[in-house]
Amino acid sequence: MNIPISERPRIVIVGGGFAGISLAKKLLKEHLQVILLDRHNYHTFQPLLYQVSTSGLEPDSIAYPLRKITRHSKEGYFRLAEVQQIIPEENKIRTSIGELSYDYLVLATGSRTNFFGNESIEEHAMWMKTIPQALNIRSLILENLEQAVITEDPEKRKTLLNFVVAGAGPTGVELCGAIAEVRNHIVPRDFRDLDPAEIEIHLVEGLDRVLPPMSETASRKATKFLKELGVEIHLNTMVQEYDGKTVTTNKEDLNFETSTFIWAAGVSGAPVKGLNASALVEKADRYEVNVFNQVKGYENIFAIGDIALMQNEKYPKGHPMVAQPAIQQGKHLAGNIKRLLKGEKLEPFEYFDKGTMATIGRNKAVVDLGKFKFGGFFAWFIWMFIHLYFLIGFRNRLITFFNWVYNYVNFDKASRLIIRPFKSNKANLEVDQKKV
Repeated sequence: MNIPISERPRIVIVGGGFAGISLAKKLLKEHLQVILLDRHNYHTFQPLLYQVSTSGLEPDSIAYPLRKITRHSKEGYFRLAEVQQIIPEENKIRTSIGELSYDYLVLATGSRTNFFGNESIEEHAMWMKTIPQALNIRSLILENLEQAVITEDPEKRKTLLNFVVAGAGPTGVELCGAIAEVRNHIVPRDFRDLDPAEIEIHLVEGLDRVLPPMSETASRKATKFLKELGVEIHLNTMVQEYDGKTVTTNKEDLNFETSTFIWAAGVSGAPVKGLNASALVEKADRYEVNVFNQVKGYENIFAIGDIALMQNEKYPKGHPMVAQPAIQQGKHLAGNIKRLLKGEKLEPFEYFDKGTMATIGRNKAVVDLGKFKFGGFFAWFIWMFIHLYFLIGFRNRLITFFNWVYNYVNFDKASRLIIRPFKSNKANLEVDQKKV
């Protein structure tokens, strides 16, 4: 890997997501050798992936080069590599570019799409965990609109203009809202020979309300906003199969003929081979960690972010698999590693819930902030401010802000380009299911 031997303790961080870069930024200021590994050379701001997939933003607006994080540190290194196995008894990891020893290993490998064992959905559905996958969705949506313009077969046209999203969490709700805005504002101007009323958007949820992780107030407001945008909501509905043409549900009278089926119904951890089986909670594919983020059975291996399962009375299923726990765990672990090296007592991690939010479209969002639950324009404004604040890099903030202002003033989405034509979903599967 061409990394020099150093007298400083070596910290290896696997994963350049929210948790990994939060930790790296803190440790790079210390007297340590910090090595950051990822299979991509950029950090992805995943909360805005849906805007890339619906032509609201270009991918470089939500991506940040990982080398920029390490470039100002003499003992900070980034390597583009896929970690294949951990060898804990030798304090080594095996990667696609060779082996590397560590003094302390931090796993921040994040999450991957969870299909709950449904092979037909895994093979044929679209999903959105990476920028290439978001671009695949964008291309598919635009290609289907182009095909619908020229087809003379009414059944094929209906299939092309039918959009189905499974999972009414924040990702599913935001996707449906964004697709509805394409239908309501872009299609009438760009596709004048298409009737927007022909385009159907269906949101399918297995539970009895949208946004199950949020409050009932947020759920009720989100349902109202989605219906105003023309999204059809199907609750208590489980998707059983998708063969590339038909979405089959648990309700006999509710199946969908569609060329665009997007799976947003769940995620699981993305573990790395090599640790004791007892350290991994199989159902969630997450590593069980203690209050110091140490992986069960190991003192010098830590896990943070989505891959870490820290259970307590308040969070019996672990912390939410979203950005804030990952960021907070990264910062907290940096402090604990410094304490560890000084021989000081470690401090337990306590998650501070800063609230949950989701946007449904123009002037429409919902926010749960402690006891305060609200929606509408003010919630939408807060959502924009928070997401701009947490975007990494001034350039990304500036470009994203400019795009949002342009879209708001002109009722337009400037990034509706088919740069990479969609061909097959197999590549999508391979990219998502690889481990970091």
